[in-house]
Amino acid sequence: AGVYYPDKTRVGWWKNGYPEYFAKVLNSINWIGIRVFIENQELDLSKATVLEFQRVLDMKRGTLERNCELELDDGKRLSLSSLRFCSMQDPELGCLDYRIQPLNFSGRIRLEPILDFDVHNEDSNYGEYFWEGNESGHKGDQCYNLAKTKKTEFTVAAGMAITPIGELTDSMELNDHYQIGWKLEFQISPEKEVGIHKFCSILSSFDHDPKEISEIAINKAEQAKENGFQKLLEDHIQSWANIWKDSDIIIEGDIEAQQGIRFNIFHLFQTYKGDDPRMNIGPKGFTGEKYGGSTYWDTEAYCIPFYLGNSDPAVARQLLVYRHKHLPKAIENAEKLGFKDGAALYPMVTMNGEECHNEWEITFEEIHRNGAIAYAIHRYMEYTGDREYLAEYGLEVVVGIARFWMQRMNYSENKKQWVILGVTGPNEYENNVNNNWYTNFLATWCLGFAIKCWDHVKTHHGERHKELEAALNLDRKEVDSWAERMEKVYLPRDEERKVNLQQDNFLDKEIMNAEMIPANERPINQHWSWDRILRSCFIKQADVLQGMYFFYDDFRKEELERNFDFYEPMTVHESSLSPCVHSVLASRLGRSEKAYELYLRTARLDLDDFNKEVHEGLHITSMAGTWISVVEGFGGYHVSEGKIHFDPLLPEGWEALEFKLKFRGNLVRVNISRSMVRIELEEGTDITIIVSGANQNLTKDSPIEIPFDR
Repeated sequence: AGVYYPDKTRVGWWKNGYPEYFAKVLNSINWIGIRVFIENQELDLSKATVLEFQRVLDMKRGTLERNCELELDDGKRLSLSSLRFCSMQDPELGCLDYRIQPLNFSGRIRLEPILDFDVHNEDSNYGEYFWEGNESGHKGDQCYNLAKTKKTEFTVAAGMAITPIGELTDSMELNDHYQIGWKLEFQISPEKEVGIHKFCSILSSFDHDPKEISEIAINKAEQAKENGFQKLLEDHIQSWANIWKDSDIIIEGDIEAQQGIRFNIFHLFQTYKGDDPRMNIGPKGFTGEKYGGSTYWDTEAYCIPFYLGNSDPAVARQLLVYRHKHLPKAIENAEKLGFKDGAALYPMVTMNGEECHNEWEITFEEIHRNGAIAYAIHRYMEYTGDREYLAEYGLEVVVGIARFWMQRMNYSENKKQWVILGVTGPNEYENNVNNNWYTNFLATWCLGFAIKCWDHVKTHHGERHKELEAALNLDRKEVDSWAERMEKVYLPRDEERKVNLQQDNFLDKEIMNAEMIPANERPINQHWSWDRILRSCFIKQADVLQGMYFFYDDFRKEELERNFDFYEPMTVHESSLSPCVHSVLASRLGRSEKAYELYLRTARLDLDDFNKEVHEGLHITSMAGTWISVVEGFGGYHVSEGKIHFDPLLPEGWEALEFKLKFRGNLVRVNISRSMVRIELEEGTDITIIVSGANQNLTKDSPIEIPFDR
């Protein structure tokens, strides 16, 4: 994490403002490699007859285990087993237990555990390697392998130590340029299982001095060997136990739904632990090269709620501090596009705060990402009550965003209102549209939020307010101009249907139901021309409904119902971020069947490969949407004016749902069964919560129990 390469942009035509590169987290050293030779013949599973095979991801323990039985061309049969984990106790450590047992023969076997730095990225724009300066060596019973990135000059070093299992007859060093390790020979028979424990450390100059990194890597691997595989495994399992204790979601009566939510929670915690404000969450995490491991608006819109509900508030705070650190770059990004006076445009895609996405409809038009960042600050303060963050970091960000919206609008003499032209909303199947409802509504809200933030800091942090007033060159006159503008922003609407319109002229399209698309033409992004997609009414992901999800308290139920009934049938959900929003809204409308259908789509998106793209990596940020679907949807959880609300809905077939929530220093356990809603306060002080519209006082000694029949 944090180690990237600015791969030079490759486009057929260039426009002012285009980034010169697309930042990519790099494929790092391959630490798991073990070559196997039986009587000097290398074992190749693709050429053997596989008699049995099983691979297990144990999400409770955080291990990947493989067991197989093979028959070779000459009739030799053997079993292989391996178990590996990336330590949650020490994120720079990976451990592997690898064993072989012959079933019908005796002889010699050679294992070659290696560290291999002959790696590349398949998505390299010009097919180049991003690593250079490979250096490796042995030091006693350890070895190391080191390389640097081109241009960015990050150094990455891996150390390895091994413990043989069984009768070792010979050992010699292996050093073949990019690969380093050992050749270990064993004498084997059906009664003798042999193998190795492999301990690997991977460190980067993001966290360590490049001059010392090799030595640190070697020492860390040696220390791991001294601690032993079993001890490291136990520590790792305990770390996962600590996570699952408060983060598990239990669904009774539906094994597919249960597996789906745990799969998602597992990957979210494996991707981001929240202990470094320089880090963020890429849409694919580190599971695939697509999106380059960069940061998108997914973090603020989808991941913040998950970490607020499951982690210490400091974790979500770190994600917001990350954006504050990048504020100077956001202002610089806006300046490149002609904005001024401190207006900030956060990048759609970034590694270091600088925009690095070069599709024009994304880079220049998908400006709603600015609003998601302001909304995340609002949501963080609502959930945690931490308004110190606003004075310390948040206000500067909010002001920069408000200034951007003020300059991005222009006054329409025709409409006698302020409009926002040439944008792409979350629904990326419509580009370069005017007055996208979601974008316009979010921009308006941002201006009002900025005013509230400014007034709060002035009232509660007078000295800091004076500092910011001077530093930002901001006065009351400018703040008042935001209030005046808010009242005159155009929001497209169809009065006949009484729905908010995607954008101007949306009703000029042929309005159709997505069910009319032939199955062999879906997903349409893999079968239709882009021109045909843009002219269609079909929606990639929630757009108007995304806004109504964010600002749930601003809309009456009947408004939500009309908009849901109009837009949901047109939505093809070909963005991983879409089904979860629709699922939550369906739950709030009491439509359990639709909510459940969309929940399964988001929870099992990768397990069942709904979009036929899992080969590109897992959808890590939308996995947070799975949690939202369960907790905010079926659990009916949301926070309004600093209070917890629950309005649950249990899908048919579920016998019970149980989850925990962290909220302002409290740990709340919620159990929803077919007959009862039970809410307990496991940690914290007495709080008032609202269940199905009624105030309830929750104390440690007095759980809330309410009859339930939805």
